[in-house]
Amino acid sequence: MSIDSAYTARTVSLTVNARKVVGVATPRTHLADFLREQQRLTGTHLGCEHGVCGACTILLDGEPVRSCITYAVACDGRSVTTVEGLDDDLATELREAFSAAHGLQCGFCTSGMLISAWDLVRRLPDADDARIRREMSGNLCRCTGYVGIVEAIRRVLDDRKKRR
Repeated sequence: MSIDSAYTARTVSLTVNARKVVGVATPRTHLADFLREQQRLTGTHLGCEHGVCGACTILLDGEPVRSCITYAVACDGRSVTTVEGLDDDLATELREAFSAAHGLQCGFCTSGMLISAWDLVRRLPDADDARIRREMSGNLCRCTGYVGIVEAIRRVLDDRKKRR
């Protein structure tokens, strides 16, 4: 690949939050930047920009990924769900539980936490507190101390278990 081709903009077509979108991105444009700058979906936060903190976590074809280290052009034709598009019953339950359990303070990490928690509850309906902590360990929070976050996820898991 020549140096020029590394900067040549390309058309990217995605389904973002159940809506078809088309945009332009260079091969080095991160998905987080594409979502924030071109789609104006600012719920996806950029923290470390190295894939470590989890603030930028989104769903790509239903799987959680770090959008700060995922190239937009690599997602051409794929489906993306951001925190703005997380609008099912589980997302509502998680938002209410995070609020009730004080699982958020400044809110910077919350979008990534909600995406990761949504994935956790769907995959691991019988997770105990140790498993919740392990699963959420890729999402960093500098404010809460995690107690409220774990409690919120526990509440949702317990409530869903009662309804089974």
